[in-house]
Amino acid sequence: MSGAQIRLRRLFPSPDRRLFSVPLDHSVSMGPIDGLEAMAPLATELQEGGVDLLIVTKGAVREIAPVLLPRTLLGIHLSASTSLGPNPDRKVLVGTVEEAVALGADVVSVQVNFAVPAEGEMLADLGSIVDQARSLGVPTLCMTYLKGPGADRPEAIRHACRAVADLGADIVKTAYPGSERELTRLVATTPVPVLIGGGERAGNDQELLARVAETVRSGCRGICIGRNLFQRRPVLPLAREFAEILHGASRSPST
Repeated sequence: MSGAQIRLRRLFPSPDRRLFSVPLDHSVSMGPIDGLEAMAPLATELQEGGVDLLIVTKGAVREIAPVLLPRTLLGIHLSASTSLGPNPDRKVLVGTVEEAVALGADVVSVQVNFAVPAEGEMLADLGSIVDQARSLGVPTLCMTYLKGPGADRPEAIRHACRAVADLGADIVKTAYPGSERELTRLVATTPVPVLIGGGERAGNDQELLARVAETVRSGCRGICIGRNLFQRRPVLPLAREFAEILHGASRSPST
């Protein structure tokens, strides 16, 4: 059994337990937005709420390392761009898998934006990280997004997810494809675990909880939700409800 397989078993220890992951890398692309003013208190609250995996940039590890619990898995995000630049959809690599492993990473992540001029370069970056990660026994998560007109088409989302899986990604994060039926189709056509992101802010907590329950019923292996969770106050009660759905795997929030 390879190192990547061992780490994947930590991420997905049983078929009926879904992964509760939270990306906290937004401060590079968007700045110190609401909710990310201080990382350590947020990480503490999320862990108390039951989060399994925190995904941060390599520099942010220094902020969360002192409060990281032994049971909490660590992801290092290796892609970056900022909203200050002329081409924010062009993600570039800003670290290596070797650096991530030295920081304690259980998984590395990269972002690929489809339907933009730089799509090819980002696919090449994904291939490079996959090769590095395999040699070091670390799984690769690809944050897979479509941009521009038609970005919400379910068939385009399926295409993008299958593409990154076939290029070596071990886990795929993507946007909600519009319905539970389409989620089920997405899972069926993607040969690696699928995580669903939060996207634009949901109208209320119940709407968001219903979306999380859909991911469980559809066969997705978990969620990777950031702003839709950490920009809601207080974070702890909602995180606990997420964990109850994801870790129970058969329970849904009451409506």
